[in-house]
Amino acid sequence: MTSNWLKQLILFVVLVLLQVLVLNHILFLKFATPFLYIYFILKMPLGTNRNLLVFLGFILGLVIDIFCNTLGVNAAATTLTAFICYPIQRLFFDREDFENFVPSLNSLGASFIKYAIVCVFIHHAALISLSCFSYLNPVVILLRILSSTLFTAILIYAIEGFSVKRKKHE
Repeated sequence: MTSNWLKQLILFVVLVLLQVLVLNHILFLKFATPFLYIYFILKMPLGTNRNLLVFLGFILGLVIDIFCNTLGVNAAATTLTAFICYPIQRLFFDREDFENFVPSLNSLGASFIKYAIVCVFIHHAALISLSCFSYLNPVVILLRILSSTLFTAILIYAIEGFSVKRKKHE
């Protein structure tokens, strides 16, 4: 149990540093920016208390906001995603024993990808809508949401692919 929380803490720190130092400076085709820090919420054990998950989502978003000076938009989007993560898990996962089960591509297959894409889309829709704070050009906002979702989902799939290959070799 302690090793799981230690892994989660390391994942938290690595994702925050990666987001702040590298990924925030990427703007692919003038629209897509990957927001990979949401991966932390996706990799929380399924039996995690919902209140704790929402709190950790808020803290994650707040830390990103502090480093990026973005006035709470990351905290709001990550808190929303953490809040609706549980119903989305119930929608895509057939498991009854959610206690300490960490979702992954290796264990859940295509269900994990669907779950990740839906959560990432909700997060990005909230984040980009709040950061734009205007709907004067909805086509550009929608294009930013979809391209950033796709970019982030590809990165998540790549990370999951590396962990699947590594486990097969062990």
